[in-house]
Amino acid sequence: MLIKTKKSWEVSEQQVTEEWVYLNRRQLLQLGGTSVIMSTLFNDWSWAKSLQYTTNSSFKVEDKDRELTKEKLATSYNNFYEFSLDKDAVKDKVEKWNLTAPWKIEVSGLKDKTKTFDVDELIKMSGGLEERIYRFRCVEAWSMVIPWVGFPLANLIKKFNVDPKAKYIQFQTFSDKKIGTNMGNLPQYPWPYTEALTMEEAMHPLAMLVTGMYGKDLPKQNGAPIRLIVPWKYGYKSIKSIQKISFVEKQPTTLWESLASDEYGFYANVNPKRSHPRWTQETERVINGSIFPKRIPSLMFNGYEKEVASLYKGLDLIKNY
Repeated sequence: MLIKTKKSWEVSEQQVTEEWVYLNRRQLLQLGGTSVIMSTLFNDWSWAKSLQYTTNSSFKVEDKDRELTKEKLATSYNNFYEFSLDKDAVKDKVEKWNLTAPWKIEVSGLKDKTKTFDVDELIKMSGGLEERIYRFRCVEAWSMVIPWVGFPLANLIKKFNVDPKAKYIQFQTFSDKKIGTNMGNLPQYPWPYTEALTMEEAMHPLAMLVTGMYGKDLPKQNGAPIRLIVPWKYGYKSIKSIQKISFVEKQPTTLWESLASDEYGFYANVNPKRSHPRWTQETERVINGSIFPKRIPSLMFNGYEKEVASLYKGLDLIKNY
């Protein structure tokens, strides 16, 4: 018999999950055990036929007013400056982006040599996919609650023969201006988009690489085919459409940090006590389709303080933004 210990960030799925997720969870249990072949439920995920899908989902949402964001909103209100500065326009701008060609991810900073993988290989190396419901908080003070499908970043790192000198992990997205048609309109941006985490942050079990959301393939506007999700940080840390992963010794300078370090710091932990230079971070707008969305108090580390605060023990979280 499998006995599952409830984690501190888990709640009953009915508290945050819409009906379709609830019904699928029951369907999974009827099929037997805590894992099934993913394609049983999601036939359009042809590449996942041999992958295992676990039912470790429904992460803690402490505020009863926070409900799962409607899929239509989460896939149509997107920051992706490579395509447009207009959040509502990104979905249409990505339509011409051809994702049928194999997507390769280059991994460097290993003890042996640089290696290249496709998304399927990374998923298999990491032990398969699982669904997790996370809060998502933008530095622009708006928020969503999204069910992601992916795997813990730590699972993948453990499979790599990483150079022991590495203290950081850097991520980079595509650099092709034929894909990101708006990149040429922003020559002041140091393209391609780059982000980074400390190795301690990357190894935390909440950090994920994501290939899907709402039980479907990750849409282009949301960072297909694979992106990072770090739920206790502002959304710009969760880089989309990853093509390169590098393990490095020195702290990398990220795209937003190089543009405006006083507004977009390296750590970028959600912190209601540290206001953005142009707006407060004490509250956030809940994206729910309303013309005048309600504002609710922001939570330290986006509500994951109990899980991640120890990563920053002794660090001044106001100065070290």
